[in-house]
Amino acid sequence: MSTIKSSCYIRFLNLIDVLDRINPGKKLDSIEESLLDKIILSFHAKESILVGDLISLSELGSQATLHGRLKNLSAMGYIKMAANEDGRKKEVVPSKSAIKRYEEISKCLEKAVKAS
Repeated sequence: MSTIKSSCYIRFLNLIDVLDRINPGKKLDSIEESLLDKIILSFHAKESILVGDLISLSELGSQATLHGRLKNLSAMGYIKMAANEDGRKKEVVPSKSAIKRYEEISKCLEKAVKAS
């Protein structure tokens, strides 16, 4: 049986798995990850994103499902919701914990690439 050198992406997935095992109570499902990705990208682009924008992403699920996932992200400490200027809409921003998560994921990616 020959051994095949694992690809960078396989090493990356293994590192992410280790990262998830370190924080077992904060495991995200695919919908939560997608929502958090959108929130982080908006934050990085210095654009505001509202709860309504996120729950209208029908490709990720129903409005009820997405609203529930946003509540989960908030309960886990990954996002904060704040009323915008007129007070009728809520803006969603990542917490320090979410930003730290993406920094750790970035380190995993760098480590996986360096190992090749």
